[in-house]
Amino acid sequence: MELIDTDEHSRFLSMLERHGLPTNDFILSEVDTTDPKTDEIFALQGWLSIRRLSNNLQREYLIGDESDWLEHFSRDVHAGVFGSYVSGRRLHG
Repeated sequence: MELIDTDEHSRFLSMLERHGLPTNDFILSEVDTTDPKTDEIFALQGWLSIRRLSNNLQREYLIGDESDWLEHFSRDVHAGVFGSYVSGRRLHG
């Protein structure tokens, strides 16, 4: 089962575009760490690795139900964790 739903993925792509980051420069990889002995949907959990190809910078985020990985990713982009980004015409470092 996918841990990142379609809406989250769309919001991730929109966030990249808003910051002037090319969507094809990022790879998402999920690792499902859900306990296979449970069938409860709320027990879904795992890790998401986001890597920027052009500079090989990478960060991992805890994902699952009610996770706020998008907020953490947004903060990291603003902090320059994935390198510089362009918003409008101004370069941020």
